[in-house]
Amino acid sequence: MADKGTLGIGFHFEDLAVGDTFRTTHRTLFEADLAAFCNLTWLTEELFTRSTGREEMALPARVVPAALVYAFAEGLLLPMMQHTGLAFLEADLRVRAPTRVGDTIHVACEVIEARPASDGKRGLVRTRNRVTRQDGVVSLEYDPLRLLRRRVPENENGA
Repeated sequence: MADKGTLGIGFHFEDLAVGDTFRTTHRTLFEADLAAFCNLTWLTEELFTRSTGREEMALPARVVPAALVYAFAEGLLLPMMQHTGLAFLEADLRVRAPTRVGDTIHVACEVIEARPASDGKRGLVRTRNRVTRQDGVVSLEYDPLRLLRRRVPENENGA
């Protein structure tokens, strides 16, 4: 029998090439998630914390902060970089549509940049991440640049 390796190890730099795509599993956002996030972050905007008088607000449904959607997206992506991700360097983030309590999200990723780091020991990978609701609407899009481990750094294999 062949050893299949260790479950839960993310992609190394060499595992990803421009044009590669992958997606995460799904996660439903619950009222408890919204309450916990608002309490943890002190994000106490009434749009997120008020349950009565919704008719006075621009959005009648229980919307969640884009910051919560982003945080959950990063959590869904953890298997991508578990033990191999070294740094989150930057990202542009765009909110495309509201996400509400009860929505189920997943993240679809496309590798749009992959290059060795200047020291040759690590690699830089940028993905375009689209957080999509159960109805197919993209609610959030961002393109993080991450520093990932290499399987064998260039200076250790004679390159």
